[in-house]
Amino acid sequence: MTDYGHELLFGTFITPTASPVTQAVDLAVLSDRVGLDLVTFQDHPYLPTFHDTWTLLSFVASRTERVRVAGNVHNLPLRPPAVLARAAASLDLLSGGRFELGIGAGGYWDAIEGMGGRRLAPGQAVDALAEAIEIIRGLWAADERGGVRVRGTYYQVNGAKRGPAPAHDIQVWIGGYKPRMLRLIGRMGDGWLPTLSYLPHGISDLPTMNRHIDEGAIAAGRDPSAVRRMLNIAGQFASTGSGLLVGPPRQWAEQLADLTLTHGVTGFILMGDDPTAIEVFASEVAPATRELVAAERR
Repeated sequence: MTDYGHELLFGTFITPTASPVTQAVDLAVLSDRVGLDLVTFQDHPYLPTFHDTWTLLSFVASRTERVRVAGNVHNLPLRPPAVLARAAASLDLLSGGRFELGIGAGGYWDAIEGMGGRRLAPGQAVDALAEAIEIIRGLWAADERGGVRVRGTYYQVNGAKRGPAPAHDIQVWIGGYKPRMLRLIGRMGDGWLPTLSYLPHGISDLPTMNRHIDEGAIAAGRDPSAVRRMLNIAGQFASTGSGLLVGPPRQWAEQLADLTLTHGVTGFILMGDDPTAIEVFASEVAPATRELVAAERR
């Protein structure tokens, strides 16, 4: 059993659909109103049926009051890291410290190439992500002297001026599944942000994946608990239970609490665009899960 001790976060994973034009914004405002911690949007800049995720995040931040916003996850091959760093710092400042950076190495390479991006092999994409994170963190470190210099294979900056500093210590949450990426998350990330349905064998994959992250953290001289473990989840609320995340809210709470106490997952992001499900998740599942975890931790 592994519990990394983080406070619990509950959020939404909203489709950034461009039609109806305000649907994603309305669901984000609802997430804020019902007391969730986080609103996230997937980032596929090559899909004309979606709003541009960065523009959407900025608009949502201006329409909400307390909820944090993040990409889930940003498509690095189409978002240059130095520009991404400054955009992130600006949005964090303008929102009063409510932005977190979800980022991924890229996928859907045909579509990325179609938008002018560069196709990378899996190992190359991991190396490129590591270079990008070094650049991003360097630009955020406004109090350090001298410009940022990173002469990477895929990304280079040559004396880029630092700043602005974000309003708070922006967390870098990384999406990934393979051992090399997981070790990079342990080495450089503040959080792991996978989707449960993408795990080949579901929850049973979590111990092995956590171990890769832990090994990466330890090799870099970090405490494994420095990396928050999160999950994008989907399910169905029903009067009777019939499996994982299919059943009444109390069952959901018990199953999510078990994921926290057994596998260290402390961020749960509900996928889907159903306003009723979002309200039930916020009003019933989140508080019950927090109570169960708090009682067990005590």
